[in-house]
Amino acid sequence: MNKIITISREFGAGGHTIGKRVAQELGIEFYDRDIVRETAKASGIDPALIENEGEDVSRTDSILKTICSASSLQFNDTQEVIHDVQQAIIVRLAQKGPCVILGRCADEALREAGIDSLNVFIHADDIHRAVRASELLGSTNATEIQKLMAKKDNSRHTYYSHYTGKKWGDCHSYHLTLDSGALGYDLCVKLIVEAAKSCE
Repeated sequence: MNKIITISREFGAGGHTIGKRVAQELGIEFYDRDIVRETAKASGIDPALIENEGEDVSRTDSILKTICSASSLQFNDTQEVIHDVQQAIIVRLAQKGPCVILGRCADEALREAGIDSLNVFIHADDIHRAVRASELLGSTNATEIQKLMAKKDNSRHTYYSHYTGKKWGDCHSYHLTLDSGALGYDLCVKLIVEAAKSCE
């Protein structure tokens, strides 16, 4: 394996932080918003919209169809176009060399491209996730936090299932599934780094 690592994550489980630290430990690239920027360049879609709605199939689809209709663009399904562009970019980035790629069905995109990767799923209990979500949201409103967590997770589940035909978070789809709430970020980083090194 050439240290291509994909990380899928529950909202608030620290997947972004853990992935970035893994990349730093291994001295390799970390791709998250870079994919948004490249997708925006290739598709002409507003990067803010791609970033905010990129893993929400139903909502993004309706918003983008409205935008494309107003712009007289001839996309039959703009969300499908964005997904296809993102998948092509993910494969291209992986072909450039070792890296960590966050979300966006990267694990399946690389499988289909015949590129070996270490696929990781990060999850945590609701309490740990709520604390992190509170920081991200800038709110301590428990109801608001719970709604956001449920919305984000449902969007990611729907997106992953729609485009891969697999169940998001199913251990059979990943090499490692880690509970960041129980293990802590430091140990999660260490386990992923050691797994990546042992697969070389």
